[in-house]
Amino acid sequence: MWRIIPYAILQSILLTGGQVFLKYAMMRMPAFSWSRGFWLSLLVNWQFAACGLLFGAASLLWAYIVKTFPFSTAYPMVSLSYVFGMFAAIMFFHEEVSAAKWLGVALIMMGCFLIAK
Repeated sequence: MWRIIPYAILQSILLTGGQVFLKYAMMRMPAFSWSRGFWLSLLVNWQFAACGLLFGAASLLWAYIVKTFPFSTAYPMVSLSYVFGMFAAIMFFHEEVSAAKWLGVALIMMGCFLIAK
């Protein structure tokens, strides 16, 4: 089952990239509302478009993963995106990460290792 790891990592990176672009897109938008102006400004936001492209690529890769590998192995691998999300929070948004959060990331990685084994 080790063959799933590179696919899971790439899929998680694509998901995390999509989330990063979504965060950047929302940071540049006016306050969230259900108004027409908000939704029109979203349509011309290039970060939002990049978010959609990355989510689309992640979805296509996910389709390949669930077609190729047992679901009980594939689905828990999505949690790798939490690991990449933690690093993205530090690198792109300069957030501080507590020791408890790093412990959580370590447990997630250990769980993925045990599932892939």
